[in-house]
Amino acid sequence: DVQLQASGGGLVQPGGSLRLSCVVSGFGIDDYAIGWFRQAPGKERERVSCINGGGGSTFYANSVKGRFTTSKDSAKRTVFLQMKDLKFEDTAVYTCGTTLKYSSCTILPGSDGAWGRGTLVTVSS
Repeated sequence: DVQLQASGGGLVQPGGSLRLSCVVSGFGIDDYAIGWFRQAPGKERERVSCINGGGGSTFYANSVKGRFTTSKDSAKRTVFLQMKDLKFEDTAVYTCGTTLKYSSCTILPGSDGAWGRGTLVTVSS
């Protein structure tokens, strides 16, 4: 079975840091690009970051550039999202997803991809 398990969310103060983890199974972590996405209440889902299958290329949304870093540990089958200098507007449910087709981050996963269950990140003072 293909599975992605996102975890690591929580409550953090503005300026704080969190690290999210996405553990994958049922497919090769180095075969496909894996992205982090978030959805805030009343807003559409937004791709936050992506790391390609080979691990040598990453993508970041403008809103998180310089603050978020994605990486992966293939041996642990885990993709990480290190978030620092968190802001109120980073509050959202975060999840990881993959197309199961493409190694490049060019194509976003849709309903035919694979998604993890979300983990809630709340930035609040």
